[in-house]
Amino acid sequence: MQKKIAVIGSGFSGISAAAYAAREGNEVYVFEKNDAIGGRARQMITPNGYLFDMGPSWYWMPDIIEQFFKDFGYRTTDFFELVPLDPQFKMVFSDETIAIPRSYDSLKALFETMEKGAGTRLDAFMRSARHKYDVGMRELVTRPCYSWLEFATPAVIKSAFKLNLLSDFRSYVARYFTHPKLKALMEFPVIFLGASPKNIPALYSLMNYGGYVLGTWYPQGGFHELVRAMKTVAESKGAIFKTNSNVEKIITMKGKVTGLIVNGEYIEFDFVIGSSDYQHTESLLDAPLRNYAEQFWKKKTFAPSCLIYYLGFRERIPGLEHHTLFFENNLDDHIDAIYKEKKWPEHPLFYACCPSKTDPGVAPKGHENLFLLMPLATGIDDDEPTRERYLQLMIKRLERFTGATDLLLKADYKKSYCVSNFASDYNAYEGNAYGLANTLSQTAVWKPSIKNKHLDNLFYTGQLTVPGPGVPPSIISGKIVATEVNKIKMPSL
Repeated sequence: MQKKIAVIGSGFSGISAAAYAAREGNEVYVFEKNDAIGGRARQMITPNGYLFDMGPSWYWMPDIIEQFFKDFGYRTTDFFELVPLDPQFKMVFSDETIAIPRSYDSLKALFETMEKGAGTRLDAFMRSARHKYDVGMRELVTRPCYSWLEFATPAVIKSAFKLNLLSDFRSYVARYFTHPKLKALMEFPVIFLGASPKNIPALYSLMNYGGYVLGTWYPQGGFHELVRAMKTVAESKGAIFKTNSNVEKIITMKGKVTGLIVNGEYIEFDFVIGSSDYQHTESLLDAPLRNYAEQFWKKKTFAPSCLIYYLGFRERIPGLEHHTLFFENNLDDHIDAIYKEKKWPEHPLFYACCPSKTDPGVAPKGHENLFLLMPLATGIDDDEPTRERYLQLMIKRLERFTGATDLLLKADYKKSYCVSNFASDYNAYEGNAYGLANTLSQTAVWKPSIKNKHLDNLFYTGQLTVPGPGVPPSIISGKIVATEVNKIKMPSL
């Protein structure tokens, strides 16, 4: 019997859940509070012709994203062109800049020039990382994680020792490389997981394989092309998307959700999937019906928030690649400011994304589209003068690196986005940008449950539950939850 399903939020997990739920013939509605779909992956088009991806910009693990489309009989090429980036990115240190080539053989050669024997050790590292990737992305992250028994499969048991679940990532990298810059290059990918490499399980070396070996890509037209494509797939199966639709309350009766209050109107549903930030979804329930009290969230380790500046310039900026990481300062000092001290960093690292180097359509002719991102602690004050001070700092470093001058005088677009914006636009707990950190104590069964413990027909998806933060994990999260909802049989009338 057909189910009537509501999905709250239209980020990657919400669109994914809607597509997989609608594929089974269910009546699916996606409610988005903002005026455009995509959640953190919204797109902003300015009056003077700039097109900004507001969130994700690293297209990694292309095979996982491709699998979503294959599940519905499509390919990504049916919707957009994927461009391989070469170099994949540049990493700027205080005394030199290292470009990461697309070719793995070239990457090996680069490692060898920096440390004798490092090319051979990179092979060994990546063989192990590929094994973790194959097991991790096909066996571990696809589980609903109700119980550890879900992982008692031959493939997982056979691979348990090789997965390095109890080793920390920093120590693991140090087994292979001694050069500090090589260590930085290998540690960089796990920063996306929202914690220090000291606190991330070595299992996540799979990120190195998913990035450096499978490559860094860009969907021509912007990352939002992926959002549009997934929405088209979901709509082809019958899902209906409603923007400017704020879910104000989850209505319950006798252990079940009966419906939602949306923009003041009550609408009945058989099932509800919360793709909005988990803690916010819970706030729509009466307190006794929530899985977790406020104290639970206060004790959790959240991935960072960030300061973002969307900038348009009237001239091209020399020397920049599509992705450039500014690592002239100490990584651990910045991480301590985020996790230990909860303050603005004194000597920050930051990231510059310049998609107009690859895609002329994202800026007017002869102009440059640039977004600067600096990771920050969640829950801190982010007034405009403080934002501006850090913009000045980043711009000075950018000018020093590129040789450009007076960049802000040449800017014809400037917009900041920070902690309080994440909180207001996405109902993000303490303004988090990336969900919960993937520390060992917040992995798998130890993540917030995908199912409400008090209500049989309320489920949760997204980066605060399994499998975790990032675009491919969020897509997988939507599939996991839709599969669980699809399994449940409706009572006969």
